[in-house]
Amino acid sequence: MKAIWNGVVIAESNDTVVVEGNHYFPDASLKREYVTFSNHKTTCAWKGQASYLSLLVNGEMNTDAAWFYADPKPQADEIRGRVAFWKGVKIEA
Repeated sequence: MKAIWNGVVIAESNDTVVVEGNHYFPDASLKREYVTFSNHKTTCAWKGQASYLSLLVNGEMNTDAAWFYADPKPQADEIRGRVAFWKGVKIEA
């Protein structure tokens, strides 16, 4: 699977976990040169607190376009160490 935004592959892996229709990529598959800090956080009742990352590709910013659960609740442990995408990031096989 590939996560693509602004014509660039942001993450690529054959090992994604699908939860609620979102592909969670291994953290190691994330191309860090396209990722920048975000201090945005949200809370999911069953997964826990999500932290966000922004994408910076070819001079364009996609704020809070990726998220991860640094310390997911036990029932969501399968997404520990993984990152998912939204806000126009295309997921392709």
